[in-house]
Amino acid sequence: MSNQTSKQYHEVISACRTIFEKKNQDYGPSWRLMRILSIVDQIYIKAARIRTIEEKGFSKIDEGVASELMGIINYCVMGLVQLNVNYNNPNPNTENLLQWFDEQIKITYDLMTQKNHDYGEIWRDMEISTFTDMQLMRVQRMKQILNNKGETIMSEGVESNLMDMINYAVFALIKIGEQKVNL
Repeated sequence: MSNQTSKQYHEVISACRTIFEKKNQDYGPSWRLMRILSIVDQIYIKAARIRTIEEKGFSKIDEGVASELMGIINYCVMGLVQLNVNYNNPNPNTENLLQWFDEQIKITYDLMTQKNHDYGEIWRDMEISTFTDMQLMRVQRMKQILNNKGETIMSEGVESNLMDMINYAVFALIKIGEQKVNL
């Protein structure tokens, strides 16, 4: 994996973490009340909106694709936190939340570096719209897994899907940022 990818990845995550922290200041940890399926539905709403914007070519609301991708990343982290039994404090303080955020991102980043080793940086040759489709597909997979009470026979579970979705969203944001620079 290139140093450039690592730098870009951490820049995207830093921006998402800042949003996560600021929203926590506004709302507190109210999302801790959400069940995992509700978090998956929030991710679905954001991914579906991205697809609509891609297909129509514009949005009427002043939040574009990048902000929705950042929202997907943060909701995925929330989902990972909700699934982790070690995070059993229902009303954590900001320090705990940010520590949990960082822990889940480290695990997700490590997964990305392993996959980048095996696949190379093939994602750089992919279309941004493909990441949208992959997000929507992962939502459907997670809903099916959750309808099966979290059980899988041969497939990855909800956690792995959430981590992949974070990485897809980061890749899309990196590509969006590179396109803006090249304009």
